[in-house]
Amino acid sequence: MIQKLRQSIAGLFYGWRMVAVGCAIRMLGGGFHLYGFTIFFLPITQELGLTRAATSLVFSLARAEGAIEGPVAGYLIDRLGPRPMILAGVLLSGVGYMLLATVNSYYGLLAVYLGVISLSFSAGFMHSPMVLANSWFIRRRALAMTLISSAIGIGGTIITPMLAFSVQTWGWRQGAFLAGLGLILTGVPLALLVQRSPESMGLLPDGALAAKSSPKTSPAHDPHVGNATTQEADFTLSQAMRTWAFWMIILATTTRVAVYNSITVHFVPIMVWKGVSEQRAAAMLAIMALMSLPSHLLVGWIADHMSKPRLMGACMAIGATAVLFLAYGESEWTLWVFTVLFTFMEAIFPVGWATVGDFFGRKSFATIRGNMSFFYLWGPALGPVITGAIYDRYHSYAPMMSAFIALSLIASCLYALLVKPPSPCR
Repeated sequence: MIQKLRQSIAGLFYGWRMVAVGCAIRMLGGGFHLYGFTIFFLPITQELGLTRAATSLVFSLARAEGAIEGPVAGYLIDRLGPRPMILAGVLLSGVGYMLLATVNSYYGLLAVYLGVISLSFSAGFMHSPMVLANSWFIRRRALAMTLISSAIGIGGTIITPMLAFSVQTWGWRQGAFLAGLGLILTGVPLALLVQRSPESMGLLPDGALAAKSSPKTSPAHDPHVGNATTQEADFTLSQAMRTWAFWMIILATTTRVAVYNSITVHFVPIMVWKGVSEQRAAAMLAIMALMSLPSHLLVGWIADHMSKPRLMGACMAIGATAVLFLAYGESEWTLWVFTVLFTFMEAIFPVGWATVGDFFGRKSFATIRGNMSFFYLWGPALGPVITGAIYDRYHSYAPMMSAFIALSLIASCLYALLVKPPSPCR
């Protein structure tokens, strides 16, 4: 049986191994950073004597930093490959969390979080794994991206409770140090396994079989190699920016991530506001991370069988419904309904980038994605700090709930109206 398993693994298309590596990298980023940040939110706010708006500003500035770096990161990934960016992200984030344990002032928090932890996070943990999926797959692109994206929730489910335990047992400083150590010890070996593309190994996307090529032409560059599914239009950045689809995707994504990140960053404080204890709120956060896995897999599977834009529009409508339960529910079961339904908003993430790959191709995907992030990351940059400021002003999250619902519905319409642009003229 073990021998058969080894033979099966040996015969598996190498791209799925890259998907596994991308999943592991995303698990680390999701568990230690995206979901993990909210575990540190209240302890840091209380010990340093900060307002919630001030603490939210740190996260928001990190998002703005990612937006500014996006075009450069995308260019470097297309030029150098994803491995160097993943290594940089792992090392800087790991060292940064260790330094976070020594912070004693707000300015120190800003310096460590922005200057070290978040400096290469977007490039290493967010952009690069998705570039791997887009480079190794065409026909199965949505599934590959969905598997990688869903790993964020797995990381949150596994790592967030451990972070919460360490913070409650030893304090947030020790928890931050252990987070940094864990990132480095697990992330560096994973980064070294990354292979840039199927062509770099003499393969083709999706494991397509190469036809016999002439002596002068390698399989990776023979236009007649493989089947029709490996051929697609490749837009340059300038060509993509001249399409309506490019800007509609940016606007839809901006509104979506503004809502999602605002609620995620403030998840524990929001649940405390609704009358839940910090410990129970952390458990609910872990459950939300866990439930994001089946949501991702379901949405990713459906994406290969129907219109991706219409699917994303439907998921955003479900997200708006989830916020309705959060805003107006008066019992704990409504919070659990929100926790489950809200995962469909996150599940759009890989389908959105699969749509970008379908619309604009593989050759300049990282550059196009990086430039898109320059625009859409201002949504999550401003959303959490505005949410924190509103709470500080009114001591309530209620004023933001209507805005979250409206933005979710706007994003739903924008996604549903997306149309694939015609191939660029050469």
